[in-house]
Amino acid sequence: MVGMVWEDAPYPMLAVSTTGTVEQANKAARLLLAGPVVGERVEHAAPEWLSRAHFGCGGSERYGEIGDRVYQAHAVYAAADRVVWWLTDVSGTQHAVDSLREWAAFLAEASDELLPSLNLDRCLAVTACLAARRLADAALVVLPRPGRRYAIARCRRGGEAVREDVSIDPGTFPGLAEALQGFPPVPTRWVAPEEAPGWALRDGPGEVGSVAVAALPGHGLPAGALVLVRGSRARFSDDERMFVRLFALWAGSAISVARLYVEQTVITETLMSELLPPPTPALDGVELAARYRPAGPSERVGGDFYDVYPVAGSGRESLVVLGDVAGKGLEAAVLTGRIRNTLRALLPLADDHHRVLELLNGVLVNDGDPTRYVTLVLASFQHRGPRVAMRLTSAGHPAPLIMRNDGRVEAVPAVGTLIGVLDDITSVTDSVVLEPGETCLLYSDGIIEARGGPLGDEFFGEERLSEQLRQCAGMPPEALAERVQMLASQWVGEGEHDDMAVVAISAPRAAGEERL
Repeated sequence: MVGMVWEDAPYPMLAVSTTGTVEQANKAARLLLAGPVVGERVEHAAPEWLSRAHFGCGGSERYGEIGDRVYQAHAVYAAADRVVWWLTDVSGTQHAVDSLREWAAFLAEASDELLPSLNLDRCLAVTACLAARRLADAALVVLPRPGRRYAIARCRRGGEAVREDVSIDPGTFPGLAEALQGFPPVPTRWVAPEEAPGWALRDGPGEVGSVAVAALPGHGLPAGALVLVRGSRARFSDDERMFVRLFALWAGSAISVARLYVEQTVITETLMSELLPPPTPALDGVELAARYRPAGPSERVGGDFYDVYPVAGSGRESLVVLGDVAGKGLEAAVLTGRIRNTLRALLPLADDHHRVLELLNGVLVNDGDPTRYVTLVLASFQHRGPRVAMRLTSAGHPAPLIMRNDGRVEAVPAVGTLIGVLDDITSVTDSVVLEPGETCLLYSDGIIEARGGPLGDEFFGEERLSEQLRQCAGMPPEALAERVQMLASQWVGEGEHDDMAVVAISAPRAAGEERL
């Protein structure tokens, strides 16, 4: 009776002895295996995977192919010396498993391509190409830009991504405006091809069957929308819907991070532009050049600074300020920015150097941090005929040097206390006149305190700088500023150095007059 039940069972059944002989096989098994079965060795009558399961671990479930189908084998111990194997067709389940593996591989590929990049345009292009490769025949990524404009990356399957910035009305594309808002979360919306605007279908397949619009959620903010264009009318399967959501999350996260990086970069560049040394303006009757080199090879700003104001005080004079903030790197640069802004606000008082320094000192002293101080040199100047008249005030800064036409180098005896330490400061302003071809050199202590030389531990020093300048009489200010910075850099070599700032102010020679 039991044998008759097995015979008519809809599932293939094999009864195999523990020694490996097939003792019984029902009708479904004989039809499936299509050959001698009963009395045969299991390794001859059944597939190899079932034979291994029988001898290796007969109580475990195993998968394998028979013909073009996939079967799962279940072992039942019918007696001490016999195992009954039941085979069930799991081809559909295996197909689902394979599909899941494919999707998982796709998401891993998307993660590898999207997440390492902080380039926003590249993220948009990669998202469009990945979607066209696996989800549709063509894909578009739409990202809002300022000014009612939109960045669009579009890609056809097997093609290259195309980027453009356009003005569009999301309201003319059903589902797009909602997807771009990002909140509340909206499901993928299917749109009839005739409802989609032409710009969305421009690079789609010849005959558009269906269009889907999906939101790209970011980190608390919408990261844009994904438009999928298919040639067929088939919509997403259950598996596809799940993985489209996962892909949208991955892509949205990558785009959000890249977008945030771009915004932070713009903010950083904007703030940095206030800290960077300014370009030197053209001044009537005066030639001026400047050079700046921060301490670190990867730094753009530091503790040294200079500013040039073509009009200061009563407007008769121009003003150059060269300063050196305690410390170096970003922290010093922040203090530098504050000092420069304060000095800019004090420009109307620039006729009185001491008053400017006194007010700046009060600002820094009120901070209550004695380590936040600065040395400064103020140089007010104006041309008087062919000459340049200067007023120089130093506040704890290296003395300005005057290069005369006959090769003499004179240190200006302008002295004063550094700014930001004492409640009361002293300063002395000295007047200098530059004849045509003569130059006043302002520099930070990064030049004379450059440590290097043959033994690597000797300062470049004021004496060595003056000796070199004696050989530069009549040199144009551009060449002179470059020469001074080059000398200090060569002295340091590969060693560490402080920030270096140099400003050269010259009385120009008359047209056609040769320089020495």
